[in-house]
Amino acid sequence: MDDFLAARLQMAFSLGFHIIFACIGMVMPFFMSVAHFYWLKTKNVVYRDVTKAWSRGVAIFFATGAVSGTVLSFELGLLWPKFMEHAGPIFGMPFSLEGTAFFIEAIALGFYLYGWDKINAWFHWATGVVVGISGLLSGILVVAANSWMNSPSGFDYINGEYLNIDPIKAMFNDAWFSQALHMCIAAFVSTGFAVAGVHALMILRGRNVQFHHKAFKIAAIFGTVAACLQPLSGDISAKDIAKRQPEKLAAMEAHFHTERNAPLIIGGIPDTANSRVDYAIKIPGLLSFMATGDFNGEVKGLDQVPKEDRPPVAITHYAFQIMVGLGMAMVLISVLYFIALWKKKSWMESKWLMKLFVIAIPMGFIALEAGWTVTEVGRQPWIIRGIMRTADAVTPMPGIAYSFYLFTAVYISLSIIVSLLLYRQITMVGKLYDSTAKDSEL
Repeated sequence: MDDFLAARLQMAFSLGFHIIFACIGMVMPFFMSVAHFYWLKTKNVVYRDVTKAWSRGVAIFFATGAVSGTVLSFELGLLWPKFMEHAGPIFGMPFSLEGTAFFIEAIALGFYLYGWDKINAWFHWATGVVVGISGLLSGILVVAANSWMNSPSGFDYINGEYLNIDPIKAMFNDAWFSQALHMCIAAFVSTGFAVAGVHALMILRGRNVQFHHKAFKIAAIFGTVAACLQPLSGDISAKDIAKRQPEKLAAMEAHFHTERNAPLIIGGIPDTANSRVDYAIKIPGLLSFMATGDFNGEVKGLDQVPKEDRPPVAITHYAFQIMVGLGMAMVLISVLYFIALWKKKSWMESKWLMKLFVIAIPMGFIALEAGWTVTEVGRQPWIIRGIMRTADAVTPMPGIAYSFYLFTAVYISLSIIVSLLLYRQITMVGKLYDSTAKDSEL
């Protein structure tokens, strides 16, 4: 394995690990705050127990996200020094603001975890809301930095020099809104379905059904509403990408030839050597409509992109298909859940609906990883689109392959530890609920 590939793999593995725990850490505080609000309003001890159980999970994911995020910060400088040398002064502002948001989140979480029965009840609840808001802001700021790589702005690139730097314009670049919106909704979808699925599994096993029903409903509402909103944000992203990164859209759809009335391609196996897609379902005109709002609109194909500037088509296309396919599956589950809430109350007690949510536990996170693959691989061969190639930004230091093996081992170990902690936390929920239920009876 050469050092360039090792550096890319290490960064990809680190991001793939961090994004899951960061998204859970962004979203879970909102679930926790809703359960806490119901406890304050109803004094139902079940909501208090749900709140405390989720708060322990929030603490675990906060710590894990902090560790993996810190590693990523070091990796940017160690693996991509040329990139940081030039790009750091331009998009450093969102990173510094993200550090401030993280600082606030840490303080608020400390108040929340240790404030039970020690501070005003509503102030205590408010600190939990602050944890969620600051965590969400952290995610938006990080995505703003990433979106700058897809849509560089806030500077003039003259004779190889970065001049007239405007960090505000760089942070609020053309891609930040659509990318941040899509990412935030994806975080709610993936976390909502995963948490709801875990509680659905406990319901199917008959363990503390009342507790898990309350928790399931909160998580399911967040996840299903977000899943139905996600196609709308996806449409915004598709139209934005069609304007700014037509080569990425072409790779996502394996769209080799520029044409009007371009078909939407579902599935298929890209044949880059012959510029075609085999075994695909094609819906005439739909890609043109999605990209331009006109069924006869022209969609740029890869034939207008120099070969050396084309993204890897197969990886981008397959990742996009996985993201969309799993996203639509979760939309279908969401529709069934809404029908159960409003029309078919008996479905809420059925095993098949709970089993659907159990099956969906990994769907959101797989779609999340696939979406980030589209974002990052679809930008290649550029680390700063149109300005700096990824190969030109990598460190000249040898032995990166050993670093990749070491970090992979660390992340795998950390994943196992976190999984064991979460399993222990879930099994402890029963004991917690049993004890509080007996206390309330007394």
